[in-house]
Amino acid sequence: LQHSQQLKRSAWLAPAPRRLNSGLPVNIGVLFVPQQEAWVVERMGKFHRILEPGLNFLIPLLDRIRYVQSLKEIVINVPEQSAVTLDNVTLQIDGVLYLRVMDPYKASYGVEDPEYAVTQLAQTTMRSELGKLSLDRVFRERESLNANIVDAINQASDCWGIRCLRYEIKDIHVPPRVKESMQMQVEAERRKRATVLESEGTRESAINVAEGQKQAQILASEAEKAEQINKAAGEANAMLVKARAKAEAIQLLAAALAQQHGSAAASLSVAEQYVSAFSKLAKDSNTLLLPANTGDVTNMVAQ
Repeated sequence: LQHSQQLKRSAWLAPAPRRLNSGLPVNIGVLFVPQQEAWVVERMGKFHRILEPGLNFLIPLLDRIRYVQSLKEIVINVPEQSAVTLDNVTLQIDGVLYLRVMDPYKASYGVEDPEYAVTQLAQTTMRSELGKLSLDRVFRERESLNANIVDAINQASDCWGIRCLRYEIKDIHVPPRVKESMQMQVEAERRKRATVLESEGTRESAINVAEGQKQAQILASEAEKAEQINKAAGEANAMLVKARAKAEAIQLLAAALAQQHGSAAASLSVAEQYVSAFSKLAKDSNTLLLPANTGDVTNMVAQ
């Protein structure tokens, strides 16, 4: 019983078989390789050839299928890791890695576990790239950061027969204190923007009011100028009309004086006006300057 329990315990603690060697097809002479798979065959322990999709023939006992490589795009979850930025902020970052096996021979014999190697390379490259950027630039330059990681992985994994198609950062976890300070910074930036926008609105309003007052003054001055021009033109026309009327009246008066008894009529009119003016003397003021013969109406009318 003790011996059987030790055997069970040793079987339980034994390491699991590797992924590449688990579930390998058995050589029965006639093999059918599925599409988008490459089977690496060894003959007497030495690499022989790579089986293409479809019907293939092998020699039993001598040929052995050593590796099965999938030519599909492989998605690998990069575990969460800590990295320090250029301004000494510790971040927790995880991502997703997209790979494809380009050379089954190199992927089988170039590295022990391609997926594990690429994952470790992605983590170290991520730490290296994050150490070159500050915290603000990490959020702004995620695309360039992904591209730099892909380039670094492809340079190192070329001898492994694997090509990294793209790398995407899933989540970036910031420490609570740094997150609070970032939120305070964002709030301060928003208040600053609101103050700037309010001041710009006040300035635009003042400019619009000044422009409106300027246009109103210009329109008022133009209206006053037009009014004065119209008034002057009206006065000139009125004076011209009066002059013409006076000229016509003088002509009519001259014509009337030239007729018979015209002088007598004119003398009568002058005498009436003189008497009317004489009757209004000394009504507005007590001081008067009069000719000596003011009372001689006949003489004044004759003059």
